[in-house]
Amino acid sequence: QVQLVESGGGLVQAGGSLRLSCAASGRTFSSYVMGWFRQAPGKEREFVTAISRSGGNTYYADSVKGRFTISRDNAKNMVYLQMNSLKPEDTAVYYCAASTRVVIRTSSNEYNYWGQGTQVTVSS
Repeated sequence: QVQLVESGGGLVQAGGSLRLSCAASGRTFSSYVMGWFRQAPGKEREFVTAISRSGGNTYYADSVKGRFTISRDNAKNMVYLQMNSLKPEDTAVYYCAASTRVVIRTSSNEYNYWGQGTQVTVSS
């Protein structure tokens, strides 16, 4: 089992940047595919990006491709989301999630563990 705690959210102007962090407990962090999801008010939770267990493969939703970068540090049990060129439509609660699947998954149903979320608000 793994526990996830996100941090780094906040209020930023359009065009700005934020870096989200997710700290994971447990000694088997490197065995999980890690993902970031987000949920805006009145909308369903949506996939943002994910990274493979080794960090060698990543996948992004089209809406964030070229602006967001996911990375992980298995030695520190951390996963990060660097968000650049933020837009008002990026406003949402961002969740870190861990999957026991072998390869990257984009469905929230494939993720077993979730953090509590961190709010990101982008003003226009």
